[in-house]
Amino acid sequence: MTAPAWVSQPFPPDGASAAEGIRNQLGKPELDHLTILVRESAQNSWDARQGDGIPVDYRIDLQTVSAADAPAWRDNLLRKAPAKQRLPLRDALQQPTIRVLSISDRGTRGLGGPTRADAVTDQGRDFVAFLRNIGEPRDRALGGGTYGFGKGILYLASGSGTILVHTRCQYQGKYETRLMAAALWKSYDAKEGDRERRYTGRHWWGDASGDVIEPLVGDAADAMARKLGLRPFGASETGTTISILDPNLDGSEPSDIARYLAETIVYQLWPKMLPDSFGVPPMRFSVTCDGIEYPVPDPARMKTLKLFVEAYRKMVGSGADELHCRRPKKLLGRFGLHQTVALRFEPSNAEHMAGFETGMVHHVCLMRPAELVVTYWPGPKPASEISAYAGVFRADRELDDAYAKAEPPTHDNWNYQTLDHPEYSFVKMTFTRMKEEIDKVIGPRGSAGVEVAQVSLGAASDRLSPLVGGVWGIGSATDYGRPGDTAPPPRAAPKRRPSGRRDDPAESDDLDTSEVFESGGSGEPTVSDGGARVGEAADHQPGQAARQVSARRRRPKIEYVGDPEPDELWGHGVVVQRFKLPVPIAQRVSADVAVALNSEGGLEMDPPIGAEMPGLVGWEDPHGEVHTTPRYVIEGGDGGVWKVIVKPAPDTMTDIVLYTEAVS
Repeated sequence: MTAPAWVSQPFPPDGASAAEGIRNQLGKPELDHLTILVRESAQNSWDARQGDGIPVDYRIDLQTVSAADAPAWRDNLLRKAPAKQRLPLRDALQQPTIRVLSISDRGTRGLGGPTRADAVTDQGRDFVAFLRNIGEPRDRALGGGTYGFGKGILYLASGSGTILVHTRCQYQGKYETRLMAAALWKSYDAKEGDRERRYTGRHWWGDASGDVIEPLVGDAADAMARKLGLRPFGASETGTTISILDPNLDGSEPSDIARYLAETIVYQLWPKMLPDSFGVPPMRFSVTCDGIEYPVPDPARMKTLKLFVEAYRKMVGSGADELHCRRPKKLLGRFGLHQTVALRFEPSNAEHMAGFETGMVHHVCLMRPAELVVTYWPGPKPASEISAYAGVFRADRELDDAYAKAEPPTHDNWNYQTLDHPEYSFVKMTFTRMKEEIDKVIGPRGSAGVEVAQVSLGAASDRLSPLVGGVWGIGSATDYGRPGDTAPPPRAAPKRRPSGRRDDPAESDDLDTSEVFESGGSGEPTVSDGGARVGEAADHQPGQAARQVSARRRRPKIEYVGDPEPDELWGHGVVVQRFKLPVPIAQRVSADVAVALNSEGGLEMDPPIGAEMPGLVGWEDPHGEVHTTPRYVIEGGDGGVWKVIVKPAPDTMTDIVLYTEAVS
């Protein structure tokens, strides 16, 4: 074999595909190139998995070629390289720093089969389908890909349109390593001898000693991989590493790109991260930048994605709904829906790209049987800004082809308008059935007559009732009460004040006087400032009067921090009120919670007979520990922000009154 070199593809007399046409097959997708790169490469890795039960290891490495390896890249990959006006590879490799984005998978079968496109075989055609042919149909049932147009993103992600493919497969009964580069840029004219000739703009680097360019194989491939510093394969290991030369980073720092890739992976591939019945996830993911690992988040711990994880569990379990098309009769797929309380959030770049640009979750994750995220379809918005839901729909196996035909080359949508009957009806009816199921949960929108401001303040309105209903417990929480806390057993119900207003401390039949902050339906806190109770002396010892005067001067005080907000605790919807105790003395805090019904006369403090009452869950200290006691002794001062946690009652607004008293 001669030294590896580049070969450019001329147009044959009967025509061929130009590079521009292949690069433009993705169209103008809404997703950015890095997101498409993650989706398409991971999909290829999943379709190439060795078998069920064997996890696929998917890895992205953004790295600078070391000073020791850089000369080998220049010496070998620039040999007979096209002129820079035909392919900008020379400019990329002659820079002081050579940067490479490598995407690798293990636990996959590698790019096997014959290396020539005209060879006939029944052993698969992965190599030629990936490196030579365009538009070849998938050869794996229920795979994520369709016609392979998506691999064009690999070339678009390179500033020089060049990739280097290092793969190991089993072919003709033995393991074989293969190494080949490919480039895709622009078609051009070139003069050969005394004639002009057209070229497609497609180029390959490898063994050019025969009548067609071939990959380096076996020992030659292993030796070249070592020279270039590529990660080697084990003796019986198969898989593929694709190195994208001169990756397009759009001026961003490599470390920022690595973080974005790690978050993009979880939003686009989270179903593959969920453990199976044996505790093993179908795919394992990692991202590094110059040797530093950037962890891929756990979807079950993320505020946004954990809703979809819950919906997925319902979808695969007994809580699923089966969606059907009636004309013609057909099972469309399984649907799971999870509703909860959630605040608006400021979406990150990856969240924005996934479709959560409003900072609210009211979406359904669409997927085919391969369980790769197609898109997050925005469903009907709940009337309440604190109500959120997430759904997961998985198409039935028998209709996989219909949904696959509805996808564009980037596989990020279902466009039923492009289909013929009956596939058109199946895919269109999917959205109709999902809307019907969502409406059953969130109810008719815009007819409650409750202002959004009121709903968001109090954890009220009937839309919140399914979020907080059912058995409510404290799970494994521990009471971290301090010594000296003399809280009595919980009262059966707090005593209510006879007046509709709750801002007169003189009407308290529980405490003498206290500093009271409350949240009513309007959300504006009302304050009443009375004297704080201090202990009475049994007898008068020297200095005791002075201490009593000092205590009176430093009466306890509550600072109300913000408005009441919905939150989640131990999987349940709650309402929290933040507060501070600025006076540096020991004091006992308690809360009076009640139902405040919205009526023409304002806020009614007397709930209907038999109505469910809200309940105090406990107190969360500034360190996040929850203390489940009706009263709690706190050392005031600059101790940070505390929270009172309340379980709201369905179909109500929750009125919270805080009390504090000095502990002698």
